Amino acid sequence: PPPNAPIMPRFSAPSLALLAVAAVVNDAMFAAAFVPRSVLVAPAMARRAAAAASSSAVRMTSSASTTTETAANGEGAAAAGGPDVVPIPEAYETLTMDDVVSLCKRRGFIFPSSEIYNGFAGVYDYGPLGSELKKNVKDLWWKTFVTRREDVVGLDSSIVHNPTTWKSSGHLDGFSDPMVDCKETKLRYRADQLFCSPVNLSECGTEIGYVCVHEASDADMVKAAKKMAKKILKDAGKKGEGIAPFEFKDLTEVNEEVMAKVPSPGSGKPTLTMPRDFNLMFQTNVGAMSDASSVAYLRPETAQGIFINFKNALGTSRSKIPFGIAQIGKAFRNEITPRNFIFRSREFEQMEVEYFIPPGGEEVWKPYHERWMAESKKFLIDAGLREDLMDWDVHEGDGLAHYALACTDVTFRFPFGEQELMGIAARGNYDLTQHTEGSGKALDYFDDQTKEKYIPHCIEPSLGVDRLILALICSAYAEDVVSGEKRSFLKFHPSVAPVKVSVLPLVKNKPVLVEAARGLFDKLQRRWNVQWDATGAIGRRYRRADEVGTPFCITVDFDTIETDGSVTIRDRDTTEQVRVKMEDVIPYLSEKIDGY
Repeated sequence: PPPNAPIMPRFSAPSLALLAVAAVVNDAMFAAAFVPRSVLVAPAMARRAAAAASSSAVRMTSSASTTTETAANGEGAAAAGGPDVVPIPEAYETLTMDDVVSLCKRRGFIFPSSEIYNGFAGVYDYGPLGSELKKNVKDLWWKTFVTRREDVVGLDSSIVHNPTTWKSSGHLDGFSDPMVDCKETKLRYRADQLFCSPVNLSECGTEIGYVCVHEASDADMVKAAKKMAKKILKDAGKKGEGIAPFEFKDLTEVNEEVMAKVPSPGSGKPTLTMPRDFNLMFQTNVGAMSDASSVAYLRPETAQGIFINFKNALGTSRSKIPFGIAQIGKAFRNEITPRNFIFRSREFEQMEVEYFIPPGGEEVWKPYHERWMAESKKFLIDAGLREDLMDWDVHEGDGLAHYALACTDVTFRFPFGEQELMGIAARGNYDLTQHTEGSGKALDYFDDQTKEKYIPHCIEPSLGVDRLILALICSAYAEDVVSGEKRSFLKFHPSVAPVKVSVLPLVKNKPVLVEAARGLFDKLQRRWNVQWDATGAIGRRYRRADEVGTPFCITVDFDTIETDGSVTIRDRDTTEQVRVKMEDVIPYLSEKIDGY
């Protein structure tokens, strides 16, 4: 060599293999500067040498907080079927509504409405991921209860009905909530969502005041009450003395004497009025005039649109009883105090079925009611709700509507407490009878077999879309430890996940590889909502997908285009990876996502 030529170091075969991998993943020019030309190996040969030394560099398992998943960690784990994944089951117990609200906004699920104008109470907007999640939930419900059944047909009725509809249904006169006003702050509260209790000394039983707290979980209500009681004890000169257990009653159960002692949440003083009814319907005007003749209402529920279309749906679908009419649609209620994020809002969406059955006693309607209870719970579990957070609440006595034969709620344990998620009611023939009388049109049915004419009874499974979305997000929240590192993610069922698949080309500066990945991405787009992510290390991209609940990631690597024509599909929950031929990807995912 010339006298001034640089002396290149000699490398062992393993070192050459590692440098070749570095050249592929980072920068080929960097590696070439340290490898003598006489021993430079063609990129494909170098990759094969690296694979022989330590298996494929792209078979990596997810890491909870690192930006890359090392080949060393991934190889041993992949060979064993996946890394060690240790769930953290107690993660839900520490989840708060503030956490849920923050996650929803940060990841593009749900935003406060009109946020640039400081928001608008009780109304929310669904973001890019939230709108996809909502659509998937509605599609799954429709397929389950309409498309895959021969005894249910669909309907999409108008939001504004003839106002007489609401007079006949009883909404105009009786659709109200009890409210109380604070005379000092002018704030308004739902009386049945405020709970008061006397503060009694434990030793002598002497009453020294009252506390008033918002409805919440038992633990949260007691915590808030103790904080207020501590101040009452201090003001009464009884600091440090013990108090008896609280005896909570909502404000609809108290008399004027007690109300005169109950402090308002707004003023902290006894300035609340006695409860009175507040009609929840939004009033509007239809037409050019704004007088009594133009008054109409935004529907407070979707059910009445089904009842007034009973004859139309029955005749045109050629259905016979028993049969149902299903509807998904917006409803509006002027809630006094909308609370707990999208759980109770002023604009919401319902999914309801009115399932019409022959009249009769318990022996007739009860089997239908129980069947709909079982089918409804199965749907909720299939959609991804955690069964351990669900329960039943049977309405009895005063808790049952005056027209209902029975009503059972599916409840869910949200971070703010256990609340109604879905109701399954046996409504009798109340609604069709009321509309028959109000309209003067017969809403009856002639049974060809029994030769009887009757007004059918109905079973009503009613589910709020927004409440279900909230329950699904809460159910999906999960934490685990993967290979010793903590990971938090959303464990959506593939059928409702807003993004089904994330396609990840191993590198973005190799046109042939990117073209192959892009071709697969375009095919998947025709079936599902999929995401393209070519920025950052594979580990970081896995993490981004996990955080929004994407169930599958597909990595397109050099082996895909040069050797086996396969891709790596990674499962979100187990972090296990499998190699699947390109032509088998869609059948593989279809089985996992759609179930067939």
